[in-house]
Amino acid sequence: MPFVQVLCLLALLAYLLLVGLENPGMVRLPLPLGRGEMLLSTGWAVSLFALMGGGYVLLLLLPPVVRGSLRQRKEGRERRLLERRLTETLGARVALPGSPGPETTVARGEE
Repeated sequence: MPFVQVLCLLALLAYLLLVGLENPGMVRLPLPLGRGEMLLSTGWAVSLFALMGGGYVLLLLLPPVVRGSLRQRKEGRERRLLERRLTETLGARVALPGSPGPETTVARGEE
């Protein structure tokens, strides 16, 4: 769905650019809550709408990037925990009194 929204924003930008090129005059933009209007040249109005569209696209792309970053951080934390447990397990097995140490194995191989 975000791909379709990006395409709609690009179409809107193209339309605004076309309006800007066809009407080089001034544009009156109503302000929110009926507090008057803002008078801008068409080029500035197109730039304003392009920036608003870019901000919207940024908001569309931000959640997947944040999710990916959190997933990588979680996987790294789990991997470090698993490596630590594996190291502790291997250390405990090497330290068992009945198990042959690496020196004993090497000495037997030389005989």
